[in-house]
Amino acid sequence: MERVDVAIVGGGPAGTAAAHAAASGGASAVVFEKGVPRADREALGPDSTDAAGILDYWVDIMDIHPDEFPDDVLLQHLDRAEFIGPTESCTLTSTGIESSYDHFGYTFNRARFDDWLRERAEDAGAEYRIKVRVTGVDSDLYNEGTDDPRHVVSLANGDRVGADYLILADGPQRTVTNRVLDGYLPDGTKASELLASPKANHIAYQEYRRFPEEVFEELKTSIKFWWGVMPGHTAYPWVFPNDARVCRVGLTMPIGLDIDAVEDREEYKLLRPEDDSIPQGSTYIRRLLEWQWGDEYDIETDFPLVEDRGKRGGTETYSISSTRPIESPVDAGIAVAGGAMGTTSAFHEGGDHVAVRTGAIAGELAADGDLSAYNERWRETIGDELLRNVTFADLCREYGPSDWDQTFKTVRGMLAADGSNLLKTSTLRSGLSSAKVLYKYKKQKRSLEKNGYTQLTAEDYVY
Repeated sequence: MERVDVAIVGGGPAGTAAAHAAASGGASAVVFEKGVPRADREALGPDSTDAAGILDYWVDIMDIHPDEFPDDVLLQHLDRAEFIGPTESCTLTSTGIESSYDHFGYTFNRARFDDWLRERAEDAGAEYRIKVRVTGVDSDLYNEGTDDPRHVVSLANGDRVGADYLILADGPQRTVTNRVLDGYLPDGTKASELLASPKANHIAYQEYRRFPEEVFEELKTSIKFWWGVMPGHTAYPWVFPNDARVCRVGLTMPIGLDIDAVEDREEYKLLRPEDDSIPQGSTYIRRLLEWQWGDEYDIETDFPLVEDRGKRGGTETYSISSTRPIESPVDAGIAVAGGAMGTTSAFHEGGDHVAVRTGAIAGELAADGDLSAYNERWRETIGDELLRNVTFADLCREYGPSDWDQTFKTVRGMLAADGSNLLKTSTLRSGLSSAKVLYKYKKQKRSLEKNGYTQLTAEDYVY
């Protein structure tokens, strides 16, 4: 049986970052990636696509500056984010969080970014195996300190690979992660029930559209989000600028939402009276484009689908975990990283920055021969970011269209009071509504800090 120090399941950002860190630390590391085809990639790669935008302080969280990228990865420097409700809007030109990056953020080509991460890991000495499907993991914790591996990874081709440390980075669908975690949960508790139900995950859909030159020039340094225009908790469409006048127009929404359960349907701009079910993603996008630019342009002619981009025919669909993050069973020599641990968020759309950082931490510790500090380390580096996301998502859980309008109206006042940081006491100068927003945010955040914001803790595992 083949032996390695670190076995990594999943070759997306978290997995490749783990492999790079482990190999850089002198460990033998192998990544198992089943691979998916894409129209915009010459070879197979991971099924790990999102809106591919990074904010300024995310650069420091990810710990990779875009100056390290090849020229074809970064697409646009950003100077603002626009948040648009049914009738109100606001524009953020600063995150208010200190950063080493000079711009508001950037957009990038996700497939090229993934390929660069893979090359970086291989250059460090890691092995990346494509078209390899993991069918199971057998672990024997009593093998620690012996010549036998603690973990044996079984592959679909019949091969078995032994490893002392296991890093699970198979994304929000958690195909392998759930089965592995089941072995460390009390009888009657299933990870698949806790982490993979329709209530715990969102689906995202996006299209690559070529915009008219004058429209693209107006928004090429901006990311745009619409809130309160389609039903569902943290359901929203977006436009992200790419290159060559191409933008990604997409949305995220809960899985399995019943239109009959939607109150005040007439208030949602992207619903129609004749809808007898929740519209498909492509329908939502067509309605968004018509709403925003249909008065001046013919959408299908002037905003054509770019069929040689994306996974297939200019489109792509992918899952996003909207669960709270989970801790890992580190006493078993296992770390869960990236989307599999719930770092991706339907609230902020994706999470490459936290995926890369958690993978890097796991790989570094595995190379050092001790994963016990993993849960503490990721809390130190990305805990504030995850706590912010969970707090905001909880606050807007019951929001309807009018709530989003009121929020954006209030935020405009807060920005007028202090345009650099929404969450400072000086924003109270903008009035009572701002004080209420700030109070609710801080109260909810304190509650989560006190009572916890993880869905599974290290104490939940049994060995």
